This record gives sequence, C-alpha cells and structure tokens, in this order.
Amino acid sequence: MGSSSRATPKVAVLLGGSSAEREVSLSTGRECAAALRGEGYDVIEVDAGRDLAMRLAEISPDVVFNALHGRWGEDGCVQGLLEWMRLPYTHSGVLASALAMDKEKSKAAYRAAGLPVADSRLACKDEIRARHVMPPPYVVKPYDEGSSVGVYLVHEAANGPPQVADDLPEVLMVEAFIPGRELTVSVMGVAEGDPGALCVTEILTDGWYDYDAKYKPGGSRHVCPAVLPEEITEACLDYALRAHKALGCRGVSRTDFRWDDSKGLAGLILLETNTQPGMTPTSLTPEHAQACGYDFGKLCRWIVEDASCNR
Repeated sequence: MGSSSRATPKVAVLLGGSSAEREVSLSTGRECAAALRGEGYDVIEVDAGRDLAMRLAEISPDVVFNALHGRWGEDGCVQGLLEWMRLPYTHSGVLASALAMDKEKSKAAYRAAGLPVADSRLACKDEIRARHVMPPPYVVKPYDEGSSVGVYLVHEAANGPPQVADDLPEVLMVEAFIPGRELTVSVMGVAEGDPGALCVTEILTDGWYDYDAKYKPGGSRHVCPAVLPEEITEACLDYALRAHKALGCRGVSRTDFRWDDSKGLAGLILLETNTQPGMTPTSLTPEHAQACGYDFGKLCRWIVEDASCNR
C-alpha cells in the first residue's frame, strides 16, 4: 500500500455502481467497510457513479478498496481510472481484470498454460435462437458478466434452441455443459510469503447454481474443505494458482471448476476465474480464508495491505 503521513489510513470502499451486479456489490462493499472499520481504518463508502473521479479527488484516500462487481467495476475500466489518478487500489490491475472478465479470451490464456477448459464459441443471438449452435446439453451466457447473470442451460431433451432475452448482449458465449460436482478455490497472492491457494469448497444445490443459489440465504450448501480424493484436491489448488498467474491477477481471486467424478482427473474442468470475488455473508472466499486462519477482518486487512498501482 502507498505510504501516508496519516496515523489512521483512509480507505475509500467502492460499491454499488451501475452493473447488473449492483446489489451484490452493495452487500460486498458494506460487509468489507464494516470489517475495515473494525480493523481500525478510516473508511468512506462511495457508491460509484459518473462523478467517481471527483469524489475520490475530494476524499483523497490512501487506498481504494474496489468492491464493485460486473462491467465497469471489474473489467479494467475503474482500474484504469485509479491508475490515472495514481491511487493504490485492491485486487487485480487493468489487464488482468479485462482478461478475466472476457471469458473467451481468458480461456485462451488457460489453454496456453495447459489448463483444461470446456469447448465454447461466441455466437449472435439470432443464430442461437435459430438453431442449436452445438449439440445439447450446453450453456448460453454473456461472455463478460458474472454472478450467473443471463445464463441459459439447454438440456439434452430440449425441443429447440433457447429464445434468449432481447436485453442480453448481441454476442453471447455458447459453452458445452460440464456435468459433475461444483468446486471452487480462492487464491490470496502468489508472492513469497503469501497464503497462495487456500482450500477447496464443494457447492451443493438442489438445481442450477444460479444467482439465487449464490446469494440468497439457504440457496446453496458449502462443504469446506471439500471431501475429495487427494489427487483432485491437489489439482484444484494447482490449477487455481496457475490460472491466477496466467491471467496476471493480484490480490485475491477465486477459480471455479466442475468435476465429473466418473472420469477421475480427466473429469476436472476449469470454468472461470473471478478477480473480485464476492464478500457477502454467503460468499465463498471469506469461507476459504476462515478455514485457513484468516477471519473476515484479517482477510480485508490483507487485501488493503496488498493494494498497489501501476500494474
């Protein structure tokens, strides 16, 4: 974190914003702000709007805690603004944020690093509505959104292609559906002395792991650490760390997997990496940190102390 003459560092927590994930960001930001106050920081919550640069210039924080999710806040745009203002900020920089947010480009980085990913392609909405772009089962989703926003699961027995909503982007990702168990790993830095890959959680739901399952109390159940063969646990930790490095991430990230246990290691597929994982009461990264000795306050303090700029 950048140096400051203030005895109590001032932290601006960016939350809210205008993306489809605004409500998740508000929850993440409020939780992190409360935790940082408990750690002794001078915290100012900033609902990120068009006047963000002016607000930050007025506040003059020692560090910016980026608790935004979705487009603009998580895709390199806000990171670029903070770089221009020369303000230290948390989580990944411009390039890593943009790369991770673009699911098709991030897959190219994973493949180059030798990591297993699902087959996919980009297609226009009209093409997706007109025919099966790939044999079912498959998933249709925005290639630059998170939190399971705008996701369609097309089953093997589907009578026809999905009639995706008009308000979705013109170009969407069509990805082969990977059956199996839902697993996830958080990473806290990769430098010497950093905790690194933390542990594996298995996510249990009664159906699709959608927005409600992620964020509503009782929407899903977490087994942390997951009960898995040692080979699969080690592979998840290794793949998450390699994904973090392949994208050039900093600070905290979370990488999600599907594992078809009938195929052994060959059934483990990397889905995506989140450079600003949720920090809500039902989120996974705080749970991973807790399992490794970092309570929520200590986790937020580590993220602030890891903040940097010019990356």
